[in-house]
This record gives sequence, C-alpha cells and structure tokens, in this order.
Amino acid sequence: KSAATPYVVVYVKRTGRDTNRLGVTVSNKIGKAVVRNKVRRRLREIYRLHEGEMQRGVDLVFVARGRSVDATYAQLEQAVCKACKQLKVVKEQSET
Repeated sequence: KSAATPYVVVYVKRTGRDTNRLGVTVSNKIGKAVVRNKVRRRLREIYRLHEGEMQRGVDLVFVARGRSVDATYAQLEQAVCKACKQLKVVKEQSET
C-alpha cells in the first residue's frame, strides 16, 4: 500500500515481525549529495521520533519528492504523519 503527499510517498507492507524496518530513498533528481543527505537525515529523524506511535511488524519506505528539498522540518513531519495515518500504521490511542 502507499500514500502520497506533496513532499513524500510512503509505502508500507505488513510483515508480522516484532520490529519495523525503514527504508529511505532520495533520488539524484532531488539535488546534490549534501541536499539528498539533509532530506534523508530529516526523514530518519521523523521516523525515530514517531516510532513509538507506530504499529509493530511493518516495513516502511519513504520516497522523497522534489518539493521535500524546500520543505521545512515541520512540513515534512506533518506530511509523513498524514501518510502514516492514511495507511493505518499509527496506533490508536486506546492501544497505548
């Protein structure tokens, strides 16, 4: 399954494992290495901060889109959270 926002596309596959796995893809079209690494670091940090809210046993792949270069950290975070909610990867409040 996938969910797209203007800044990022999130793909998810349920695996049934005890842990989650994350993949981050930033194309050469996004920019030079410094720019790509900045976007990659931001996406990994967003996942790290929200990992506790996510269900266990899923593989996630974040694919950065061109607009992610000019996005603020808050915009990226909002886009990732929105996509994860659409994919029902985020735990419900009653489960915690």
